[in-house]
Amino acid sequence: MTTYGLEYHGIRNVASVNWNPSTPALYEKIVSRNEGLIAHLGPIVVRTGAYTGRSPRDKFIVYEPTSADYISWGDQNQPIAPEKFEVLHARLLAFLQGREIFIQDCYAGADPRYQIPIRVINTKAWQNLFARNMFVQIKDREKLKTHQPQFTVISAPDFHAVPEIDGTNSEAFIIVNFAKKLIVIGGTSYGGEIKKSIFTILNYYLPRQEVLSMHCSANMGEKGDVALFFGLSGTGKTSLSADPERRLIGDDEHGWSEQGVFNFEGGCYAKVIRLNPAEEPEIYECTRRFGTILENVGIDLETRRLDLNDDSLTENTRAAYPITHLKRIVREGVGGHPQHIFMLTCDAFGVLPPIAKLTPEQATYLFLSGYTAKVAGTERGVGAEPTATFSTCFGAPFMALPAEVYARLFWEKIIKHQVTCWLVNTGWTGGPFGVGRRCEIAYSRALLRAALTGELQKVPFHPDPAFGLLVPAACPGVPEEILNPRNTWADKEAYDRTAQHLIYLFRENFQKYAPNVDPAVRQAGPGAAP
Repeated sequence: MTTYGLEYHGIRNVASVNWNPSTPALYEKIVSRNEGLIAHLGPIVVRTGAYTGRSPRDKFIVYEPTSADYISWGDQNQPIAPEKFEVLHARLLAFLQGREIFIQDCYAGADPRYQIPIRVINTKAWQNLFARNMFVQIKDREKLKTHQPQFTVISAPDFHAVPEIDGTNSEAFIIVNFAKKLIVIGGTSYGGEIKKSIFTILNYYLPRQEVLSMHCSANMGEKGDVALFFGLSGTGKTSLSADPERRLIGDDEHGWSEQGVFNFEGGCYAKVIRLNPAEEPEIYECTRRFGTILENVGIDLETRRLDLNDDSLTENTRAAYPITHLKRIVREGVGGHPQHIFMLTCDAFGVLPPIAKLTPEQATYLFLSGYTAKVAGTERGVGAEPTATFSTCFGAPFMALPAEVYARLFWEKIIKHQVTCWLVNTGWTGGPFGVGRRCEIAYSRALLRAALTGELQKVPFHPDPAFGLLVPAACPGVPEEILNPRNTWADKEAYDRTAQHLIYLFRENFQKYAPNVDPAVRQAGPGAAP
């Protein structure tokens, strides 16, 4: 129980309340309520129904006076009227009456100086376990009694919006209300909506305290050296940051304050489709652990054994587990200022070098661009030809403030702390998708290792003629010919045409940022001299 009870949320007449239930207690509830199955070796397997991924078009922010002037309104941050929110919220509170609910009190942010106390209220026991896994747990039971949330999430997947009444785009909704310090979610069971809605509020509050909020993973070397890894889905961010020679700070969301880097979360949310135990042994082992939630993963109903290759429900199968399931971690979730930043892209056009060193201005340009390229099989609706994807700051759907706010903080911090920045292409070499082949993960790891240990600083660099990026002449364990992508193409003229096409796409995308960024950043884009 807690001194900050349900009356503060307007919740009344519920059938029963489960206050901060433990993982075993939630397992019992999940099974007894038929919400999921216990698989071989102990993970819990659940289905999220029609929504097997995030639904950006169903996310809204209430247009109200306290936040309206700060939000970057548009397709990513859609406004909804306060009156619409009030009607929907009132119906949601009525829906909760007579139901069993589950509550987790926890923190967002591992650094006590910047963490935000939150409360997650669920109608599904498995979603409450998801919240318990993903956020920073409060171990002290006495502290739980006096916990007062600064922000609350209410998630009720079985409650649906009525678009004609509520002003939503479908029956699903994710609505953030900064005035009421409240997030309401309904119509979708996908656990990632809970995680990313909290990330959205951190992206709103922290930069206003001069803390850069980042959609990236982070790890630490034996000497305390910190590295950050930015990258969209499919670029290898989770795989490459889970380095057996380094300790993981966190796999997805971090803040960068005047004191250093800190994890926003207490867990990991890894994509596990076709997970290879040889290449990603630690993550694979987490799919076989008690306490792990597996969303939409294939399971044999008789033997209860998993099939991680089963994509019949979605390509986006996920595992949500506490970070303590991993062996090599930074338990406190905090580290110093980064020495290296890696911007990962999966370039399916096959024209970017596998690694290149960036100036601060080039790094800021690429940070704003958030580039990767998708191919068939990675996302519904993507055809056979590569499709360029640009996501502001590598996390456009979650960036509540204007892009230049994050870009300014990023640029200032990498200059102040003399961070070495790199572009790493984990995509195609020798030609585009369908002609060339994907760069071997062993080569990507060798390049990262050489950058982190300083080996790359010992070799000469030369400017890439197409993009103006500084490319190393050699790297231990990596064939020299792949370091210059043009050399790997049989048709050099085709390379030149494809490179110019990608440069054009970068420039077109950057036009929306150009008026609000420093001219030095504006001029650092692809094709410019380093």
